[in-house]
Amino acid sequence: MAYEIARALHVPLDVLPVRKIRMPDNPEFAIGAIAGGTVVRGADSAAQVATRAFEQLMRSERAELRRRERIYRRGLPPLDLQEQSVILVDDGLATGCTMLAAIREARRLKAAVVVVAAPIASDNAEALVRAEADTVVTLDIATNLFSVGDWYEDFEQVSDSAVLELLAGTDLPNTRVT
Repeated sequence: MAYEIARALHVPLDVLPVRKIRMPDNPEFAIGAIAGGTVVRGADSAAQVATRAFEQLMRSERAELRRRERIYRRGLPPLDLQEQSVILVDDGLATGCTMLAAIREARRLKAAVVVVAAPIASDNAEALVRAEADTVVTLDIATNLFSVGDWYEDFEQVSDSAVLELLAGTDLPNTRVT
């Protein structure tokens, strides 16, 4: 989705990797998220997961976050977000935790304007994200959104090689190819 938006708007495409911290007995449910130096802990996660367990879950997700950043960036630094307008794209917002981490990381990196785009959002996640983003664009808001994947006909994970191919898109400005 982000590639198509970047192509349509003729803007650079980059990744801001975010990892969902999952509820141990329900991997679809986010109890928090991490992005760069930003950690978000879901409001209701404190009652469900002890701090020590949360930190342990976060450590394993941080390792995957670093792996993806290393692979996707290929040694290149991230695009400079300082005083830039950025569009953060996700396939959907169920709890809003992952997008909150992305928004806060973009703000930490001094983005001037943060726009969020997602085709589907729960009403709670949309309200949570709207409170921190400058603009939120969704195609549909659902009252009972338990799993983003339920809204897709095909919800296969995007492979690292597919991400690399999209980041190398020669039809985008400031392509990430070295």
